Amino acid sequence: MVNYRTEALNFTFAALADPTRRAILDRLSFGDSSVTALAEPFDVSLPAISKQLRVLERAGLLTQEKDGRVRRCRLEAQPMKEAVEWIAQYRRFWEDKLESLAGYLENLGLETDDQEQEDSPIDSNGGNS
Repeated sequence: MVNYRTEALNFTFAALADPTRRAILDRLSFGDSSVTALAEPFDVSLPAISKQLRVLERAGLLTQEKDGRVRRCRLEAQPMKEAVEWIAQYRRFWEDKLESLAGYLENLGLETDDQEQEDSPIDSNGGNS
C-alpha cells in the first residue's frame, strides 16, 4: 500500500528530475517572482513554463497567487526538506556500511602486514639469513 509520504516523495523527486524545473526553483530561492519573469531565461513558450509550474505546484514545491493579471510564484521548501530527510536515512546506512568495510580492510591489511613480516627472510641485523 502506498502511503502519503511515499507518494509525496514521488512527486517531489519527479518534479526535481527536470533541469528546467530545478532552474525555476533556483530562481525562486531568491524570492517570489511572476510567471513572466520566471519564463524569461528559457527558450520555451509561456504555456510550456506554466505546465512546468503546475508540476512543481502539484509536488508542493511552489504556490501561485493571482494578483490582477499577474501570477506570482513562491517557493515552498518543505517537500525538499522531507526529501533530504529521506536521503539522509540512506546516507547514514551507507556511511555505517562503508565504515565497517574500512575497518575490515584495515584489519585485513594489518594481518597481511604481520604475516609478511613473519615470513620475511631478513634477520634482526638487517641482512639476509
